[in-house]
Amino acid sequence: MEYSNNLKKFGAGLPAGQVDKIVAGIRPLAEKNRNTEVYKRCFGFIDLTSLNSTDSHERIERFVTKAVEFPNRFSGIPGVASVCIYPAFVETAGLVISDSKMTITSVTGGFPASQTYLEVKMLETAMAVENGADEIDVVISIGEFLNGEYDLMGNEIETLRKEIGDEITLKVILESGILAEPELIHRAAVIAMLAGADFIKTSTGKASVAATPEAAVVMCEAIRLFAAQTGRKVGFKAAGGISTPEDAALYYTIVQEILGEEWLTPERFRIGASSLANNLLSAIEGNPVHYF
Repeated sequence: MEYSNNLKKFGAGLPAGQVDKIVAGIRPLAEKNRNTEVYKRCFGFIDLTSLNSTDSHERIERFVTKAVEFPNRFSGIPGVASVCIYPAFVETAGLVISDSKMTITSVTGGFPASQTYLEVKMLETAMAVENGADEIDVVISIGEFLNGEYDLMGNEIETLRKEIGDEITLKVILESGILAEPELIHRAAVIAMLAGADFIKTSTGKASVAATPEAAVVMCEAIRLFAAQTGRKVGFKAAGGISTPEDAALYYTIVQEILGEEWLTPERFRIGASSLANNLLSAIEGNPVHYF
């Protein structure tokens, strides 16, 4: 596909000043969502994440086991939507998850920098799926995108989309903190969606600037516009630096206000998190909880 030409159909997105006004207007609304019921819903949107250099098969087995056993320990709180891990641990996670409804997300494609051969990205992604990954998170080729190589960026995503087929959920990470400018975030979001992304995701959590409410607004507005023009409803994943219940309520409110209630399901909204899970649990239970 010639992505450069198709971008014109979706405009330049919101200017920075308007984005700031929208965020300012949403913040007071988010205060009303700082309650137990919303926190429970947010917990069910979590992609529980372990992407550490110290991860091992034994450590991931314990990590996934806790996620699987969670519903038996905490009644009335939905389990996390997914566990998000490196591809080397997908098979280990699958043995633990077994018949659980929780899905396995694997980061692939040279995560987090995306600086490797396309053939390597394809092979790593294919192997993760073959080993049992239900969802794949990949990063755009940020440097090429910033250099104006929109077709290269888009065609890489399109290639990975074809590699995994339609049954696997593809989440495309924009690394919005690096892109920074609303117009660039909007442009990257549109290319990712045109290329076949099922979700667009803010960040890897490995860059100095991760998710921000401003980037979330730009991305959700791009999703709304894309749905209006194409009829395809793409999901949104906020990830990177989201650690408090108040953070979760803010991103929940952004999705609620821009995209509506129909996006407030695990099929269309995720929060990538590690420390957030325990902090949400503590807020829900009313006392410190260190389960994960």
